[in-house]
Amino acid sequence: MIEIRRVYEPSERGNEVRFLIERLWPRGIKKESLELGGGWLKEVAPSTALRRWFGHDPDKWTEFRRRYRAELDAHPFVWQPILEAARKHHVTLYYSARDIHHNSALVLKEYLEAKLAREARSTGHGGS
Repeated sequence: MIEIRRVYEPSERGNEVRFLIERLWPRGIKKESLELGGGWLKEVAPSTALRRWFGHDPDKWTEFRRRYRAELDAHPFVWQPILEAARKHHVTLYYSARDIHHNSALVLKEYLEAKLAREARSTGHGGS
């Protein structure tokens, strides 16, 4: 199971593996407060050029999702640690964007869950 959470929301420490998936460290957050067992994966975030182009403009959301998925396809090594953790543990992806409806964490979660579902179907462990 993969969950996303904004770094500024209070959260209880559970039995999950936590990853920060932002290129820049979130303002006002102390590193030790996140308890990132999975680490800070800067490179899994959208490229700086894509992030700046998007600017959280809802009108660009569909195209942003397409472009970000293309970046993820081109660099599987950046998201592989999350996928490996998600095969065995609950995973929480931490992001800092204010917009909870149009952000890279949503795209990454959807992308990784699709990968896990494909794996489950190919190994016969998925539903019908």
